[in-house]
Amino acid sequence: MSGAVSMLRPAAKNPAIHPALTEPLVETVSTKTDAALDLLRAAVAEFGAAGEITFANSFGAEDMVLTDLILREKLAIEIFSLDTGRLPAETYTLMGEVEQHYGTRLKVFFPKSDAVETYVRTHGINAFYESVEMRKACCHMRKVEPLQRALAGKKAWITGLRAAQSATRTGLPTREFDQGNGLLKFNPLSDWSETEVWAYIRMHEVPHNALHDQFYPSIGCAPCTRPIAVGEDVRAGRWWWEDPALKECGLHLKKG
Repeated sequence: MSGAVSMLRPAAKNPAIHPALTEPLVETVSTKTDAALDLLRAAVAEFGAAGEITFANSFGAEDMVLTDLILREKLAIEIFSLDTGRLPAETYTLMGEVEQHYGTRLKVFFPKSDAVETYVRTHGINAFYESVEMRKACCHMRKVEPLQRALAGKKAWITGLRAAQSATRTGLPTREFDQGNGLLKFNPLSDWSETEVWAYIRMHEVPHNALHDQFYPSIGCAPCTRPIAVGEDVRAGRWWWEDPALKECGLHLKKG
């Protein structure tokens, strides 16, 4: 990776997460919320009775919308999270806020300690900056392998993916077969805009990650996430040293 990684965070508040709740915006969000709930209820009807559906919550804005819908509507959908061991402090704070706000306990999966120890001892603590291969290896042990354990025995999972988030997610359907994990995947917020996501959060007073206030639209592990400038793509702060066409961690890659 070329250039130094700045850990400085802007002091200004992010206007993108404070949309004006105009009547047309509120109406659009309400309509899309109904559609998302219809999809979630249909998924529960198909897979919920046997506990075969789960939701991966990364505590980003989109996932907090879905967390609120699932818990507020008491839908029979399990919620789990992945703790990579290198999440920002603000994400851990939000985890605690979610448990308190909704009166729940989170189901958290961790990477295997022996795999992390071997990677660090062999390649170094920040080897993911050195090449795409090293970064993907880090993502695999910290995210992909724990995800595989989380999805074991399930037939469907819910994600907060949106088509507008990056070049790798264009044309995202609300329901698709996840070839990589061998089960159905539902994307209830596929056609939502960032403004609509934040309008929902404001309308329903949903807890959110404090880093969003500091121009972090997409939040992953602390070393691989930075704030973005006004006008940059919402995923520009993730693995910013790589080609945008390659910027996925492996959780949502399609075979072929």
